Amino acid sequence: PLGEPGRAAGRSVLCPVCDAEVALPPGGVRQLTPDYLALSRGGAAGCDLCADGVAARRCLTCGADLCLFCCQAHRRQKKTASHAVTELESTKDCSQAGKPLFCPSHPTEELRLFCEPCDQPVCRDCIVDRHRQHPCDFTGNVIHRHGDVLRELLKNTQQHMDTLEDVLGQIDDMGGAVRSRAEAMATEVCLFASGYVKAIEEHRDRLLKQLEDLKVQKENLLHLQKAQLQQLLLDMRTGVEFTERLLTSGSDLEILITKGVVASRLAKLNSAAYNTHPSVDDGIQFSPQERAGQCCGYEVFGAILNKVVDPARCTLHGEDLHSACQNQLTGFTLLCNDTTGERMGRGGEAVRVTITHKDKRDCAVKPTTCDNGDGTYHISYSPEEPGLYAVCVYVKGQHVQGSPFTLVVKNKFRKHQGVFHCCTFCSSGGQKAARCACGGTMPGGYQGCGHGHKGHPGCPHWSCCGQVKESSECLGGPPSDTSQRSLLRTVEL
Repeated sequence: PLGEPGRAAGRSVLCPVCDAEVALPPGGVRQLTPDYLALSRGGAAGCDLCADGVAARRCLTCGADLCLFCCQAHRRQKKTASHAVTELESTKDCSQAGKPLFCPSHPTEELRLFCEPCDQPVCRDCIVDRHRQHPCDFTGNVIHRHGDVLRELLKNTQQHMDTLEDVLGQIDDMGGAVRSRAEAMATEVCLFASGYVKAIEEHRDRLLKQLEDLKVQKENLLHLQKAQLQQLLLDMRTGVEFTERLLTSGSDLEILITKGVVASRLAKLNSAAYNTHPSVDDGIQFSPQERAGQCCGYEVFGAILNKVVDPARCTLHGEDLHSACQNQLTGFTLLCNDTTGERMGRGGEAVRVTITHKDKRDCAVKPTTCDNGDGTYHISYSPEEPGLYAVCVYVKGQHVQGSPFTLVVKNKFRKHQGVFHCCTFCSSGGQKAARCACGGTMPGGYQGCGHGHKGHPGCPHWSCCGQVKESSECLGGPPSDTSQRSLLRTVEL
């Protein structure tokens, strides 16, 4: 179907040599440009005269390929005796160079002309037919110009070939460099891994030894406590048996005689101090994420933890632990301790805090817990409603020391309307009418406070309410007109 005219429109084929896509002409495969060089190399050429023999020579004058017999006849004929004949092998690539090519449309006409608009060789009949109005010229006249174009394209292509060969060489060199680099890195990785494995194994042995020492230490303490308690129990059992035998079998006189010794012994046994719980616990933990320092030049992780948090020994700290102001961020600190009361020194404990309004069960404050990583936790919150709240602080599901406790949330924070001063005399510039809420006065008609005089609190304070804490809430009520003017005067100064 591709060879039928009119069926090849919009179709294309791939070249089996260069894999280039070639659009088929309207006439199909038959109108594709033939490769005359390939045709000439396709096998032994036949004789153009007899068509039976194998061509061995070529006539350079008429371009015919001749067998040996026809070549002799070609030289004997008077018309062709002067033609130059050469061996076919000596012609350029044994191709059809110099041999006439005939027009596909007019097989008897030789292609001698070139149509510029159509960019193809034509014969004389083609000029009369399809190429009538086209400018044409002999192939010998246009070959130099078109050959120069091909030679220029060939030169550029050869330059690209040189560049590509150079790039391919660089790629090969880079491939070798990549392989060498990968081999070197593989060696480094193996050395690192072997060293790291050695460090891990050494750290493992160190942890196991530490664990064994800790186990022996705890067992020794338990054994010592057990021996002491067994001895105390034996002493008590001996004293009890002797006393029971004395009371049941002894006479009144014998009881009275030995009463002092027995009572002294029993009193001493009863006053003996002993621990009602094991002296140590099983609080041994392994923390894989704990940094353990350097081992053989590598940073290692994993540590044996002997401390265990004791919720009953955890404490709460903060200036405003039991009070807060509405819509004001405040908080307190939780300090976690172990069973001996020592600070844990690390974070990661399960801490939970609830803050619930006592009168409004649906009103709860959502606190934020920040793990400081050193055994302390900062709990911050901002209550939206005033009133009494129940605050519960849990560690590992158990109440800490002082939990639960009551939190008093006051109304919105009242800002101070006065000035935080050392005394009224200094802040007002010596004005006699300036007053202070601390109630202090000075002789000479001064209505405000002064250093060392009656009513002065002895430290800096607020002129509006007398509070000595600069960051405190104002406790003063609405002032009168006179005091307001005095306070404003104090603030301005």
